[in-house]
Amino acid sequence: MQSLVWATGLLSLFHSASGAAVISSRGDETVPITLDIVNAQLAPDGFTRSTIVANGTYPGPPILVTKGQTLVVTVNNQLTDSSMRRSTSLDFDGIFIDADDTFNEGTPFVTTCPIGPNASYTYTLPLGEQTGTFWYHSQLSVQYVDGLRGAIVIYDPEDPHAELYDVDDESTIIQVGDWWQNSTLPMLAGYEATGIVPVSDSGTFNGVGRYNGGPEVPWPVVNVVQGKRYRFRIINQSARNVFTMSIDNHNLTIIETDGVSTVPHTVDLVEVLAGQRYSVVVAADQAVDNYWFNAPFVGGSPARNLHQNATLTRAILRYEGAPEEDPTTPLTSGPADGVALVEADLRPLIPEPAPVPDVNITLDLVVTAGKAIWNVNNVSYLPPQTPTLVKVLDGASAAGDFNITENTFILPPNATIQVDFPPNDDDEAHPFHMHGMNFWVVKSNSSDAVNTEDPIRRDVVGVGAAGTTLRFRTDKPGPWFFHCHIFWHMQAGLATVMLADPEGVRDDVHPTEEWLDLCPAYNALPAELQ
Repeated sequence: MQSLVWATGLLSLFHSASGAAVISSRGDETVPITLDIVNAQLAPDGFTRSTIVANGTYPGPPILVTKGQTLVVTVNNQLTDSSMRRSTSLDFDGIFIDADDTFNEGTPFVTTCPIGPNASYTYTLPLGEQTGTFWYHSQLSVQYVDGLRGAIVIYDPEDPHAELYDVDDESTIIQVGDWWQNSTLPMLAGYEATGIVPVSDSGTFNGVGRYNGGPEVPWPVVNVVQGKRYRFRIINQSARNVFTMSIDNHNLTIIETDGVSTVPHTVDLVEVLAGQRYSVVVAADQAVDNYWFNAPFVGGSPARNLHQNATLTRAILRYEGAPEEDPTTPLTSGPADGVALVEADLRPLIPEPAPVPDVNITLDLVVTAGKAIWNVNNVSYLPPQTPTLVKVLDGASAAGDFNITENTFILPPNATIQVDFPPNDDDEAHPFHMHGMNFWVVKSNSSDAVNTEDPIRRDVVGVGAAGTTLRFRTDKPGPWFFHCHIFWHMQAGLATVMLADPEGVRDDVHPTEEWLDLCPAYNALPAELQ
């Protein structure tokens, strides 16, 4: 393990032998990271299967950096297992991409082409003033279901919430995710044939899970010291499942939502949709003992997968001095009468009114019954062979320059766009995610209230039965992918491209030769290597 410490105002790292994470002192220096994308035989829930992972681990190594640095990530594709995709592409969820770095954004067939086997690519990402909790994952098809996911934390040496907690290091990163014991290619074929989204075998908490009938894999342990306060950075790395986080006998004070500092808001339970992140402060103010850190989930009917038992996704919050044993209390889904987070109650620490919209867009989400086909405004998104960014750099500017199935909305520069998602009857909220930027949540799916004065800003929002309204700015030219973070739905067409200022793209974006070589190399691959 590695630990992070504050010393003379700088954030430093004690390295483990594996060198799993990299962080350097505060400043504008470059931080190089190497991720080898490999197939590895792993058993997160006790069932061994071939996986696709970064540097041989699930989740992948945490990327720990500091505000103002430039992150340089070299991805080496070393995949060989033909039961899964052999190419790959990395997305850095929530990281704001500068307009002139759009080609490093990592979305296959929108801003780039995938990286083929035995090839490498280096993503350069200036982090600027951004801070908070983020994550990386494969953006190709549903590949991250096979394991390619990991945490990113951008620490702020001047964190306005620093007085609220004592510990914020690698040990306080909480990664939950859904896990399947089958590889994605056969599961995707089954989904396309039936329209039924695969139900996960288990959920994982920091890479560890259990399933009905499986071995009693040791629970992960989160260690605390009585009297200290901990900033837990919760990341839902699922491709479908919604996790509800709680800790027996402890409450949670939210101080960050998807990289945005919030007014402290105390609750007992936090529901986290796929792709969402929260920082919560937990005071270790109870008797020295072992407590359940609960992470039950929902995601399809357990009747479709008898392995699934949502109450088995959890960890032990262990106080220093407590015996190394399980808590004596029952495995529950959390406090039955606890106060649950209502997203509409969140407020940013620095309020920013949502600008008056210049353009209004309504997005209707509809599924074709019995088929794996999702539509946005009667269009099911299909990735084009030539990425959107390549087309724009070659002169594409009008709707007729794109296939209808690219579902591309061409937007003026420096405008405020309002997107309305009308209420729908689907039984699960769709976590819609914006690449490259975040948005104002003017109306949350959690409430009927409309808030234009101080709404929360985030980059993943639930779209469901109550309806959702958001606004974003087109200050950054580029084609920005906007899609459901239930990746099975995204693969079935639940996605759009928000193309801001095509002329500005041609003025600002100047790709490297390395990027220009990606598409010819990928297109030359036989289908089994793509």
